[in-house]
Amino acid sequence: MDMVPGPTLLPHGGDLTEARRQFPDAAEPFIDLSTGINPHPYPIPQLSPELFARLPQQDALARLLSAAAEFYAAPSPAHVVAAPGTQILLPAVATLVPRGRVRVLGPTYAEHLRVASLAGHDAGEASALAELEDADLAVIVNPNNPDGRLLTRDALLGVADALRPRGGILVVDEAFMDVAAAAASLAGNVARGNIVVLRSFGKFFGLAGLRLGFAIAAPATASRLAAWLGPWAVSAPAMAIGEAALADIAWARATREMLHREAHRLDQALTGAGLAVVGGTALFRLVHTPAAGKLFDHLGRCGLLVRSFAEHPEWLRFGLPNDAQAWSRLSSALSTFPCPCGRTCVPRIAPMVNGVAPDKSDA
Repeated sequence: MDMVPGPTLLPHGGDLTEARRQFPDAAEPFIDLSTGINPHPYPIPQLSPELFARLPQQDALARLLSAAAEFYAAPSPAHVVAAPGTQILLPAVATLVPRGRVRVLGPTYAEHLRVASLAGHDAGEASALAELEDADLAVIVNPNNPDGRLLTRDALLGVADALRPRGGILVVDEAFMDVAAAAASLAGNVARGNIVVLRSFGKFFGLAGLRLGFAIAAPATASRLAAWLGPWAVSAPAMAIGEAALADIAWARATREMLHREAHRLDQALTGAGLAVVGGTALFRLVHTPAAGKLFDHLGRCGLLVRSFAEHPEWLRFGLPNDAQAWSRLSSALSTFPCPCGRTCVPRIAPMVNGVAPDKSDA
């Protein structure tokens, strides 16, 4: 049997430029399903041109921090730091402890390990909570990316308590907490002193290009992180949009409900195609299949980019399609994927209605 070359794995989702280079003959428009970003972004309010002409103002920053503290249930605005995306906070967080042991509960988002290593730490992956307890800096992504694993608040506080006697810090990356159980968040517990919570704005609000994120920590730690970022870290337009979005509780509530419905719809599309959904959140689903490499290539040639993983070649992560055309193209691409016998079995799955597979119990 001839071996099929594996795909050239993309280091992160969202790189349509690389996807088009890799699949030059793909159908357009290329549909990006490789990220965990809400495909229905918050409607950007009308902005004053003055926001682009002046440096960001302190009163605007204060309003943003107040809105963020309320939205994320932080103890107070003094516990919140605004940044141009949570990614840029990772090197700052790595400086909160002297060079030592950093352990990241994995498998998870690879940037935490990469940045800790660049900061000179002995950085490694842990497979269980107990392995974090002798770290100087312990990192947990909750809900986890890409499998959606959600740890309870009590379990996380147990890790923080174990770290405290030796001066260790627990970092909890809650990038996807907006679509999870709010009771699992540690944002309200940072006054304990050795907990730092990271919250992404762009994923839930669908405005990743705005570059806005937050760290929530005890005031002394928050001040250190803010000093590391320096003045004017967040642009004035980002402050204005962030303040408006974080205050729009009705939009957030309706969006959570919509995203959960669409995640269920994606489950039906994937399982209807014979794929095993093994985890995820309301913003993405993780699939396990021995044919992941071939499916990645097939979808790419159909103009659909999904997320592949170099260290887990049997995984693919699917984000949510953004409109009826995208749902239709995903359905069509899945229905024409060759079965393991090497043939294209059409139709291999029952026709979908509006992108949703029929209930198999009715078949």
